[in-house]
Amino acid sequence: MSDNTEPSDDHARDAMTRGDRVRAAARTLRTPRSPAWVAEETGVSVKTAQKYLDQLVEDDVLRRIERADRSLYCVDRLMATYREVAALQREHDREELTDVLESMQSEIAAWKTTYDVETPGELRASIADVDDPDEVEERREVAADWEHLDDRIPIVRAALNEYDWASDRDVVPV
Repeated sequence: MSDNTEPSDDHARDAMTRGDRVRAAARTLRTPRSPAWVAEETGVSVKTAQKYLDQLVEDDVLRRIERADRSLYCVDRLMATYREVAALQREHDREELTDVLESMQSEIAAWKTTYDVETPGELRASIADVDDPDEVEERREVAADWEHLDDRIPIVRAALNEYDWASDRDVVPV
């Protein structure tokens, strides 16, 4: 391997401990998965995967869902959202959060005007009326960005709504 070659995923994975591999994979579980699936993806035994998945449940990172006599795991979205709101409140002041919210809403308003649509779904549907491949790709990207902002706006709003309450409680006693 030359100096300007990136290490392969296999080498990077081999450099991680079994626990690190399971924890890294677990944080990406958007759909419920079994310990056997996680074990296969991370190259560990099912018992090892189960051990680390259960630790992540105890740490409020994952949720365990019981389905048909088996346990499945996925990201605990509620706790992830709480952590994200807290991070926004700690990393940004109220004015910065207000500016971010205003910017997101302005961007969506501009897309509505530019494409004469009200939702990302309508924008995606408008692709059927477009012949230019570059325009199709642009509309797909804008729709994905719009959906992302639609997901982010409630989180930024929550950070703003609870800013004072959180600030009062986020004090380290001396």
